Amino acid sequence: MSVTVRVPASTANLGPAFDCLGLALDLWNETRVEVTGDRLILEISGEGAETLPHDQTNRIVQAMARVYDEVSEKLPRGLRISCIQRIPPGGGIGSSAAATAAGLLTANTLLGQPQKLPYLLKLGTELEGHSDNLAASLFGGLVLVTQEAGGPAAQKLDCASFNAVVIRPDQRFTTKDSRNALPKQIPLADAVFNIAHSIQVVEALRNGDISALASAFQDRMHQQYRLPLIPGAAEALAAAQQAGAAAALSGAGPSLIAFVEEGREKAISEALRAPFAEKGVKTQIYVLNTTSKGAEINADGRE
Repeated sequence: MSVTVRVPASTANLGPAFDCLGLALDLWNETRVEVTGDRLILEISGEGAETLPHDQTNRIVQAMARVYDEVSEKLPRGLRISCIQRIPPGGGIGSSAAATAAGLLTANTLLGQPQKLPYLLKLGTELEGHSDNLAASLFGGLVLVTQEAGGPAAQKLDCASFNAVVIRPDQRFTTKDSRNALPKQIPLADAVFNIAHSIQVVEALRNGDISALASAFQDRMHQQYRLPLIPGAAEALAAAQQAGAAAALSGAGPSLIAFVEEGREKAISEALRAPFAEKGVKTQIYVLNTTSKGAEINADGRE
């Protein structure tokens, strides 16, 4: 039996909505898993082909093992996993979450789908440590994640279609590094500020209003602590905003994402790129759309 899964990239936080909002992006990883042979064979092409692990420490394999463990079964010894990797690892657009989603969905399909998506989100959050990117990859579109007594809960929200420019600086940056930069406590006034602007973000995304989104993308909880870790990022963010984009850190960084009016992608790309270039930082630009679609599964070539 074989299973093929397509999983979208994602952006999270969306300015002030720290660890609460995720949004799927139209950039897809493809993973094909076949139960065959007597050992693990893991082939990766595309982004991260030379740096991602090709053994049991790969996040896809870890997620598969977690689903099998949940039903008290052992992961098959013989697996051929072939990955087409289009989402750059460590770039802030959900590469790890996409791998986790691929592993969860593949294993669940091989087992006859004993678990529903909400429960897979819970299992995946144990691996990821947070739910926003994973929820967007699993469900698609704009997803609100809340932490309940029984685990994370995801709610899909209305969202217009947007064009977005993502710039990824050539810098090694982990979510752990980024989280360590955050304060343990924030002033009450800053918390209230972020709550209000998070609601504005949701409304602006629902209405497709770039101007309102740019105004809503103000944050006092995480960006001011993370931007200094990324040379050129603060200046690039300001330049994109001045050029009329709604711009923010994408997830924990180091990438920035700018939502733009159609036809403005090139101008905003240049506005984002210039401050990094002045500091000698190489960058990669992705011009993407948002997507309402979540992960897609094809078992044995049949939908």
